[in-house]
Amino acid sequence: MELTGRDVDEFLATLDGPFVDSMRALDAIISEVFAGVTRELWEGVFWGGTEQQIIGYGHTVIARPGKPTVEWFVVGLARQKNHLSVYVNAADENGSLVQQYKGRLGKVKVSSAAITFASIDALELDAFRALLQDAARLTPDAT
Repeated sequence: MELTGRDVDEFLATLDGPFVDSMRALDAIISEVFAGVTRELWEGVFWGGTEQQIIGYGHTVIARPGKPTVEWFVVGLARQKNHLSVYVNAADENGSLVQQYKGRLGKVKVSSAAITFASIDALELDAFRALLQDAARLTPDAT
């Protein structure tokens, strides 16, 4: 995955299909919480070998034990073939924020740092906003 420099608003304007309204609504929510930090498009092969286009909010450097640091985003939003994904790369002393919010986010699937769902209607938006606010609070160095 790499930064493309492509304009996120132009990218969103080119989208079509069943997830467009949810993508745009989620972008507005995430952008509001992450106002003042970067909003940039990442493209390329993601973990697992799939080609992805991810809107990243908040540029950060992530330390990985025993491995080189990685430049990444705090929150990412992506359209998949059959669902939407939100990636949240933030944790506190209790672990992954996504895992801590599991069960409060609505009718979604949750992994260690990802939330997947078919529509914004599946998300419990108050809990989702709280998750985003916690992620922003825990990553004050994000640009």
